[in-house]
Amino acid sequence: MNSTTEIRETVREKYGKIAEGDAAGAGCCGSAKESSCCGGGDAKVALGELGYTNEQAAAIPEGANLGLGCGNPLAHAGVKPGETVLDLGSGAGIDAFLAAREVGPTGRVIGVDMTPSMLRRARENAAKGAYTNVEFRLGEIEALPVADATVDLIISNCVINLSPEKPRVFAEALRALKPGGRLLVSDLVLTRALPESVRASVEAYVGCVAGASLKDEYLRMIRDAGFADVEVVEEHGFGPSAAKLPDAVKDANAWDAVASVKVRAVKPAKR
Repeated sequence: MNSTTEIRETVREKYGKIAEGDAAGAGCCGSAKESSCCGGGDAKVALGELGYTNEQAAAIPEGANLGLGCGNPLAHAGVKPGETVLDLGSGAGIDAFLAAREVGPTGRVIGVDMTPSMLRRARENAAKGAYTNVEFRLGEIEALPVADATVDLIISNCVINLSPEKPRVFAEALRALKPGGRLLVSDLVLTRALPESVRASVEAYVGCVAGASLKDEYLRMIRDAGFADVEVVEEHGFGPSAAKLPDAVKDANAWDAVASVKVRAVKPAKR
């Protein structure tokens, strides 16, 4: 699976099915009913395992949690009232809505997603919850529909690993951030290289495994984009007991090579 366009269209189709309620289209490790990307079976328990507080779990609008995350990117973000937050690959809006509570009425949250059906679902959730400080825009995270230097904080949850052009994602994030702005992403990385058979698998790619980069390479791409103070603030490994996995991953016993990390970085202030 070498074509960037092919990868992007496969991911869009798969996650579109999830947005439309097709359990067979479940991404990462399972569906919202079965598990989160890296958590257990019960949705509330899984949110706790991923770093969400009970208060946050209770505040998530119905239909916004599709069980696709691998961590809580807001846990180390230090969101302040009045800030502008950008969520890369916002899905049905779980993290965007939680960020909206923290920025308050003087702040704003922008969610960007490339899947039209996911965007429709997020907008429906926003309307039902009467969120007036959140908007969702159609776009790709490699070419963000956001003006230069207009964002205080960028978050993302288990999405960048799916991109076939990660350096572009981080370059775009740097462009959109104000000087001194922060990046806080929760994502999947590899602690060792995967067999080529796994990396070539469409199912494993959409399952958040084959598209993941080695951890050191992932951090290097963030630094190469121009970010400073790049650090892993939290890391969790998994194991063979992880929930529903793509067959290619099971066959290669590859899950023990995958880790969930929360990475924080800063756009340098102007000199």
